[in-house]
Amino acid sequence: MHPRSAAQTGPAHGYSLPGMSSPAEQPPVGAPLERTAAWWLDAVKVEERRGELLSAVDLAERGLAEHPDSLWLKHRAVLALARAGATEEAARRFEQHDLGSAGDEDVAALHARIAKDLALAADGAERRRRAALAAESYADVFARTGGYYPAINAATLWLVAGDADRARELAGVVLAILAAAGDESYYAAATEAEAQMLRGDETAARNALERAAARHGGDFGALASTRRQLRTICGLSDLDPQLPGILAGPAVVHYCGHRIADEDKPGRFSAAAEPAAAAGIADVVAEHPAGYAYGSLASGADILWAEALLGRGSELHVVLPFAREEFIETSVAPAGRVWVERFERCLSAAAAVSYATEDAYLDDDVLYRYGSELAMGLALLRGRYLEADVRQLALWDGDPPLGAASTAIDVATWQRRGLTTTIVTPRGERLAAAPALPDPSAAAATSGRAVCAMLFADVRGFSKLTDEELPRFAEHVLGAFAAVLERHREHILHRNTWGDALYVVLRDASCAAACALELQEAMSAIDLSAERLPGHLALRLGGHVGPVFPIVDPVLGLPAYMGSHVSRTARIEPVTPAAAVYVTEPFAAALALAGPHEPACDYVGHMAAAKDYGRLRMYRLRRA
Repeated sequence: MHPRSAAQTGPAHGYSLPGMSSPAEQPPVGAPLERTAAWWLDAVKVEERRGELLSAVDLAERGLAEHPDSLWLKHRAVLALARAGATEEAARRFEQHDLGSAGDEDVAALHARIAKDLALAADGAERRRRAALAAESYADVFARTGGYYPAINAATLWLVAGDADRARELAGVVLAILAAAGDESYYAAATEAEAQMLRGDETAARNALERAAARHGGDFGALASTRRQLRTICGLSDLDPQLPGILAGPAVVHYCGHRIADEDKPGRFSAAAEPAAAAGIADVVAEHPAGYAYGSLASGADILWAEALLGRGSELHVVLPFAREEFIETSVAPAGRVWVERFERCLSAAAAVSYATEDAYLDDDVLYRYGSELAMGLALLRGRYLEADVRQLALWDGDPPLGAASTAIDVATWQRRGLTTTIVTPRGERLAAAPALPDPSAAAATSGRAVCAMLFADVRGFSKLTDEELPRFAEHVLGAFAAVLERHREHILHRNTWGDALYVVLRDASCAAACALELQEAMSAIDLSAERLPGHLALRLGGHVGPVFPIVDPVLGLPAYMGSHVSRTARIEPVTPAAAVYVTEPFAAALALAGPHEPACDYVGHMAAAKDYGRLRMYRLRRA
């Protein structure tokens, strides 16, 4: 809740995303030819206000490429990573940018904030110990500056450290500072609420939160940070756990539904039912307003949801399953020219457009399902960064699926995650509850491709091994990898190795994440010196989820997998740091959709893949 963290006004952004690239791949609309560090800083703050923390990181890094000595772009890049929950990466970047040598209050507070986040991620006595150290860091900043921001953070951390008396005492000091300052900002009201919560005065805290809710000015990133802090206090006290909800930011939705039938033709959503369906959709969107919406743009339900959401001011994020022109031909144009025009209007109004794959459709319905699940995962990731409610909006007749991809499967996938779906029928009626649905993973595939998770790995330093060392490498390093793969054999569809390289295809992202982390742990557990191997050997792992072709390799006569997404995975490992696992955004989205207890993905930036394969949003995989 930093008073200096309020975003400044900056350029409006509209983006068109090739493939799975991020908004920062494209220059912001209205960007001048020569961009100063201040211009980049304003652009970053605009993204922070929108809760686009990953774009904020990307823009800060692009600004640093032009202005490598800008302290404030370095500060903002690390702050956005910290806000996005990528605490370990934020700590690495803080050291990389040598921010510890800067004497500014905001930079010193950022160092303390990273220490706070590391403390809150720990458990038991270690959590209390780290919280006390972070509290001391904030207290040092407060002693130099007298600002209420470091003081209130120190107070909350003393509560986490188990010293409630010290927390209450410092909260009283904060309230005195605020009373003397006469500050009418969002941050002042939010800080007052936090101080009152630490003192146990729920009524005063509620009043301050209501004032803060009226003052945030659309800074959704600030709202998310505040709610996280207040939830920490609620979890350590007897206060109403619903208090932080007073600062609720905009919700996130995933929308889906039936395509509309061609005019005068039967179907699950007939053309004659459009007015009733549109009215039902409008009622739902009015009842459940959303700040951010993720989904596709097929004729019928998708476009009806998109039009209604845009009409209510939602920020639209379109995820198309394959290339635009082929998508229009297969999923929009059959319903008539007017639907193509509506598609184009929605696409033009979207804040972002991405493509699950740029490959040809080839009548593979699995691409529709891949695109839907990607949109669901991206909605969940956005909700996580914003601390926002996430729900699904579906136009569905309640009947079971007819193939490998359908609205019924989308609803089943979402509800399997334990999330809420609001269902409107094509007649415009509301379904009180979804009918019983089969396991979506049991839907029969009708295509030549399958969506799989893939890992590529190699060992840094292998090429420098001597002939004498190679047999020991095979026994101890490859042997350790083989033991891990054997433990995961029921989830492995294909494996291959050559030299130090591994290529593994697994059923899904959850299985791949578990396998990848165990491979790294197996490598770390090897005593290289004892095995008379060089100490510089280290494993690099890259992961991705995408549609691939199951084939029989005619040379080997064995099952194999091939396709452009295999090539994409292979281009990740060479840019992965030693001893790390880097995964793509589709992989991170798939983990988010799999469940809240999966391994965590920390954003690391918009990175160039190997061999000029383009730039991809990358995440570092770690244990939750």
